[in-house]
Amino acid sequence: MRSCAITHSDHQGNFEWVILGYCLYSPHTLICCFWSHMELLSIQFMLLLVAALCVYYAVGRWRPQAQWYVLLAASLAFYVCAGSWQTLLLLLLTSADIWAGAQWLARLDAQAKTERKATRDRAERKAIKERFTKRRWHAFWITLILPLLILGFFKYLNVILFNIGAAESPKSLGILLPLGISFYTFQCIGYLIDAYNAKYPPEENYLRFLLFASWFPQIIQGPIGRYDHLSGQLFASRYADAHGMRKGLLRLGYGLFKKLTIANVLAHNVGMVFGNVTPGIPGSVVLYGVLLYSIQMYADFSGGIDIVEGVSELFGIQMAQNFRQPYFSVSLADFWRRWHMSLGSWMRDYIFYPIALTKPMQSFGKWAKGHLGTHAGRTLPACVANILVFLMVGIWHGADWHYVGWGLYNGIIVAVSDLLAPTFSSLKTRLRISDDAVWFHVFAVVRTFCIVNVGRYFDCVSSLTDSFICLHATIFNFAPLPFRQALALCSIEGAELFGISRIALVACVVVFIVSWYAEKGIDVRARVLGWHPVLRCCLYGVLAALVLYAFDFTANGGGGFLYANF
Repeated sequence: MRSCAITHSDHQGNFEWVILGYCLYSPHTLICCFWSHMELLSIQFMLLLVAALCVYYAVGRWRPQAQWYVLLAASLAFYVCAGSWQTLLLLLLTSADIWAGAQWLARLDAQAKTERKATRDRAERKAIKERFTKRRWHAFWITLILPLLILGFFKYLNVILFNIGAAESPKSLGILLPLGISFYTFQCIGYLIDAYNAKYPPEENYLRFLLFASWFPQIIQGPIGRYDHLSGQLFASRYADAHGMRKGLLRLGYGLFKKLTIANVLAHNVGMVFGNVTPGIPGSVVLYGVLLYSIQMYADFSGGIDIVEGVSELFGIQMAQNFRQPYFSVSLADFWRRWHMSLGSWMRDYIFYPIALTKPMQSFGKWAKGHLGTHAGRTLPACVANILVFLMVGIWHGADWHYVGWGLYNGIIVAVSDLLAPTFSSLKTRLRISDDAVWFHVFAVVRTFCIVNVGRYFDCVSSLTDSFICLHATIFNFAPLPFRQALALCSIEGAELFGISRIALVACVVVFIVSWYAEKGIDVRARVLGWHPVLRCCLYGVLAALVLYAFDFTANGGGGFLYANF
């Protein structure tokens, strides 16, 4: 049942619209948007969003069943404006190939069912099943070839040629990464795998499937959607829900706040630290840069996802959750269950389980059980699968050796933790440590944060060599100079450091408070929207002032979203 139109009580939501509009269209923001070329923060995007919302809900009053056409038109228009006609062609090729492949699989299933019904001979029925199983397998891989070739050409060819000595540099061919190619390719491949496993009937209308593949808020940096979760929402008819739109605006504004007051403010100093890594770099500066990068990455990615999900909520569409307070994690495995959750669940369902449940892995598990014990037999296949999955996640981020190192580091830590779980449990029992103890929970959170940040050494630099230089400096050359003098070696002045630290620290406190309440299961947005309008106005005014103040410490708009490069 469609929601009702905007009610008389919605005048209290005016503050959300006014504050967000001021933040977006103030002179500072206008300059930032045009300089930074950030698609999700550009004036063009906001104009497209407003136009799409108006047309979407207007069509809903006239012809609700046609509303999804508006979403498709907005998605294609955004992709052309943010990318190009050439990148749109690649999206169309990938989506058409996957859609046709799913239809092919459905026809093979129908043919197999018809032929099996036509005979009562059990041997013949078995032969028909085996024949069509092979045909389905071939159809699946034939379909998969094109999107993998497209992704491999644009994302990995130049780096591969460089590593085998056939290119002068990792970027010598001048191949530009098409907008959102990793996200929509994985989303489409997930759909194809679901169709192969007959999880749900494939979509017969190509345009409807194209909307799923190209839904414009998520195209730049996810989350990676599932067809069975999104399709019912994308094609539903609805009127404007004022409360839902206010919640969407609040989430959109919160994402802007994180991006503009934390990620953009810290980007300059992070770039100065890691832009020119040398063997003599002080380890204290490296650690400073790693910690800033860790905060920047979180604010940048989670802020972008908040913008994406806030925009989707304006249309009444709930995207898959992609973050759940990751810096409150108590283990590295827990961290990756909370960070980029849609990629993690995609890897779990389509890579981890298929690897862990293969016959060779099962045989390996039986061998380990007989030679190394029950726990090893149950855990080792999952450990191998985890290492392979994290290696693939690293390569998904980029075809550079430091990403390979990042993936192996995380995979090995998670695998070793699983293998040693009984040892850790026994040690806690001997020391009489309770998992419910507050001090131990805090210790686990801090320990996990440290482990995660060691992994950042392989993420925030441009080469594996630089990763090891930074690690060596942190361990063996930590503080040869006073910290401010060491920062000056990276062209970071003390006054600049103080200003950046002050604005980012205040913003981080706000984010921490919100995350703290969210971790306790409190709906922060519902609480804020329930406040008295004057109190909400004061809150929005303070946050808007922080955003405007942050522009004084933002160089060239702070750059685009980091995950857009993946």
